[in-house]
Amino acid sequence: MDVLIFDMDGVLIDVSRSYRKAIQRTVQIYLEKCLGFPRRKGEWITNEEISLFKSVGGFNNDWDLTSGVLLYLLSVSGIPPLRKLKRFSSIEETLSYLRAKSSLSRSQLAFRTKRRHLRSFLEKVKKSGGGLRGIRRILGDSWQGWVYGAGELEKDNLVKRIFQELYLGKQFAPYYHLHPVFYRGKGLYQQERLMIPKEVLSSLRRKVRMGIASGRPRFEAELALKRFHLRRYFDSVVTLDDCTDEENRIFRSTGKRRKCSKPSAYSILKVLEEIGISNPRCGYVGDVLDDMEAAQAAKRNLPTIAVGFSRGYADRDSMRDSLIKAGADLVIENPKELLSLVS
Repeated sequence: MDVLIFDMDGVLIDVSRSYRKAIQRTVQIYLEKCLGFPRRKGEWITNEEISLFKSVGGFNNDWDLTSGVLLYLLSVSGIPPLRKLKRFSSIEETLSYLRAKSSLSRSQLAFRTKRRHLRSFLEKVKKSGGGLRGIRRILGDSWQGWVYGAGELEKDNLVKRIFQELYLGKQFAPYYHLHPVFYRGKGLYQQERLMIPKEVLSSLRRKVRMGIASGRPRFEAELALKRFHLRRYFDSVVTLDDCTDEENRIFRSTGKRRKCSKPSAYSILKVLEEIGISNPRCGYVGDVLDDMEAAQAAKRNLPTIAVGFSRGYADRDSMRDSLIKAGADLVIENPKELLSLVS
C-alpha cells in the first residue's frame, strides 16, 4: 500500500460528545425554543438512534441528518402538517414566524412514541435511497414547512445556525461575524478526543503517505488538526469546502448540479491527486456507509481497499455487517490493526 486515507469524524476524532451532541442539542433547541414543544425528560434523539440514521446511508452531512431527525419527529408528534416554507431575510424573522405559527398548533400536540416504528421507518428510507432525500420521499412535503434547514445561516437556516453556535461556541462570532442567538457557552468541539493514538499514526507515517478526506468544513477540520497537533502526519487534507468548490466549478462549466461530497469518490481522488504518486495502491478508512461507497467508487480509478472502522459504535457487530454490505473489504475495531495493512 502506498497511501492511507482517513475520514476524520468517527475515525481520527471521537465526535460522540461534539457533533453527535450538537445533533441532539440542536433537535432539542429547535423543538423546544423554536416550536414551543414542552420540555422533555431525556434526549429527543439518542446516540443509538443517531447511529441508526447514519446506518441507512446518505447522512454524511450532520446538518442534513439533523433536519431528517426533525422531520421524522414532527411526523409522529401530532403537530399538523405545514407544507410550504416561507423565505425570510433574517434569522430573527424566521424564528418569529415559526413561534407564531406553532403557537396555534401547540395545544394539539399529542406526542406518540417514536421508538415504536423508527427502525421500520428507516428501513423504508434506506430502500428509498437514504439520506434527507429518502426521508422526504417517505414523508412527502407534509412537515417540510416546519424545518428550516437550508440556505444561509444568517437568514433562515435555523438548523445550521443552532448547530454551528453549539459546535463552535466562542469561535462562532469571529468566524461567521454574527452574534450568537441560541448559545453562548463553550464550543462542543472542545469535547472531542483522539481515536487513533499518535504512536500508531507515527508508525503508519513511516511506511506510507497519508491523507484525510473529510466531510467537515475546512475551518472545523483545522480546529481538530491544530488542537491535536495532527497536521504533520498528513500530506493532504480535503474537506467539504473543496467538494463545494468543485460542485460550483462543474455548475459554472456545464450548468449541471453534481454532488462531490461522499459517497462520491471526489475527496479520496483529490487527496491522491495532491499527494502525487503515480498509480498508487490506496486504503481508505471510514466509519459510515457513505465512506465505504466512496471507497468502492474510487476503485473504478485505482486499486483501493475499503476499511470499515467500527470502534465508535455500541453495537459493533451490527455496524460491521452494515459496513460490509456497503462495500467494506474488511472491518477493524483496534487502530493497531492498520499496521498490518501497510507492513
